[in-house]
Amino acid sequence: MDFETKIYTRIGGYGRYNRIVSIFTWFPNFAVMLNLFCDVFYTLIPGSYHCKPDPTLLPSGFLFSNYSRQGYLNFAIPWVNGSGLSHCELYKYPRNVTNFIDRIPKEMVPCTRGWEYDQAAALQSNYVTEWNLVCGDYWKIPLQHICFMTGWIVGYVLLGTVCDWLGRRQGFLLSVSLSGLLGVAVCLSNSPVVFLLLRLSQGAMLAGVFLSSYLARLELCDPPHRLMVEMVSGFFAIAAELLLPGLAVLCRDWPVLQAVATLPLLLLLSYWCCPSVFPESPRWLLATGQIHQAKRCLQSFSTRNRVHLSEDIYPAENLLSELDAEYPDDTQPCYHSVLELHSTRVIWRNCLILSFTMFIGTGIQYCFTRNLHSYSHSFYFSYFLRVLTGALGCIFLCLSVNHFGRRGILLLSAIITGLSSLLLLALTQYLRGVLVLVLSVLGLLFSQALAMLSAFFASEVMPTVVRGGCLGLVLAAGCMGMAASSMMELQNNRGYFLHHVVFASFAVLSVLSIMLLPESKRKPLPDSLKDGESQRRPPLFLSREDNLPLLYTRRGASEYNPDNYSRLVSATRKMLIKDNLPYKIVVPSQSLLLPSNSEVHCILEEEALREDLS
Repeated sequence: MDFETKIYTRIGGYGRYNRIVSIFTWFPNFAVMLNLFCDVFYTLIPGSYHCKPDPTLLPSGFLFSNYSRQGYLNFAIPWVNGSGLSHCELYKYPRNVTNFIDRIPKEMVPCTRGWEYDQAAALQSNYVTEWNLVCGDYWKIPLQHICFMTGWIVGYVLLGTVCDWLGRRQGFLLSVSLSGLLGVAVCLSNSPVVFLLLRLSQGAMLAGVFLSSYLARLELCDPPHRLMVEMVSGFFAIAAELLLPGLAVLCRDWPVLQAVATLPLLLLLSYWCCPSVFPESPRWLLATGQIHQAKRCLQSFSTRNRVHLSEDIYPAENLLSELDAEYPDDTQPCYHSVLELHSTRVIWRNCLILSFTMFIGTGIQYCFTRNLHSYSHSFYFSYFLRVLTGALGCIFLCLSVNHFGRRGILLLSAIITGLSSLLLLALTQYLRGVLVLVLSVLGLLFSQALAMLSAFFASEVMPTVVRGGCLGLVLAAGCMGMAASSMMELQNNRGYFLHHVVFASFAVLSVLSIMLLPESKRKPLPDSLKDGESQRRPPLFLSREDNLPLLYTRRGASEYNPDNYSRLVSATRKMLIKDNLPYKIVVPSQSLLLPSNSEVHCILEEEALREDLS
């Protein structure tokens, strides 16, 4: 049965209960993003740091009282032109030197007693300063971010399939429980290796929380409300990013910040005790053939949406009767996985294209943010500018996507992202600083819009039976793009130019591939693999006759409505088969004698002849 036209409207549509559940699915997005962007503060290197002076490396006759603090540092630590005191080296003097006026022979050695740090942005201590991950151990910082993103990739792929097999609610509860426990364990980390492994595991569970809530929110909405509901969840993510620097200032130390970020995840465990605030998706239950659970879920939705009596007799009971007629009692659940995509053509192609655009949208952001760092070295400048462009990207999608369509805006975002990247790549030496900043901000805005719309587009064109796994693959491709920036930092940005060239070329190539996508504007969500395969890309140029509504076609005036007729027949049949009726219908033992068609024709001819004679 078609869910949108035959089921959704009869259980209240996007009614009061659906709106309340949508609100409760926004809170997990806030909790997940709070934990995701904590990684920015954990791995931030302080702006200034140097080795701790080692008295054993100084001459035996050296007197500290003869020098100021800065003079003492200049005597013990080499000075590097352009960057101040050396980050990784100390002076080593001969022990028997007594004349400090003349040039003293000395050599430079690595730090022996650790480092002294200026305060990092918002935090006094973080992952870097806790275990001195600088100089020779600097590579562990991008490695931690790569491992964190690897956890998200694994979580998206595996837990997306779990959501297709166990359901949206079960996948959500499993992910929230484990992510909360792992978040508490991260606070107790006593080494960088333990911290890295726990963050990898927590990233996998956070991906499950984000994915399951995204699917549940989407499948509760009708076509006109899908975009706005998902974009509001994006504003919850932006609110988490804006709140995070203030929380870091208040917490001061990274274990306290980690505990505060884990608290919302622990509060989400209350959804376990209140099934009504995060119910199972009735669309998924019907698509997988779980008819008994689907009936209970549909009854709950119709009751909570306050569906009252109308011209039909008990609409919910009529719906259940139609479900009985549509699905036999021996219907067995049927689950699918993304491994079945090899037998499809359209679904696999759409998943591949949207994964490609998602990868570009997240990976190319590094090219723009690096220009922001060169324009201003302030951490807060680049951080809040990135958050601001994300908010503007959400607003842009809210205002344009429902009007111009998903495919058109995705194409526009890819074009502007690619052009901004190519201009920066070719003309950076000839552009002024303000123009570089404008192009970087423009590219960052549309690259974020490209990533957000790719995820939303994928959730609309993928079938319900494999929506979790397919959307997980698309989001995993986005995490691979985010990890690509850390790969550049792992190599000290030696491959930045190649990175920029590759992603700029990919952005241009994506313009051609986007044209192969279907348009999902105002269309119902596909439920089965057959529905997903039936999606075709619209023609490039629509004539006036072809520009018709995609969901509803106006019918001519007719007294006969097959839907109402079938519902009336179902209700009447259910009333007649009840045993407690106050009357009894007697079926005549002999059928009534009616004239045949030939006799009726003769009678009509005789009547017409009499009228002519008279």
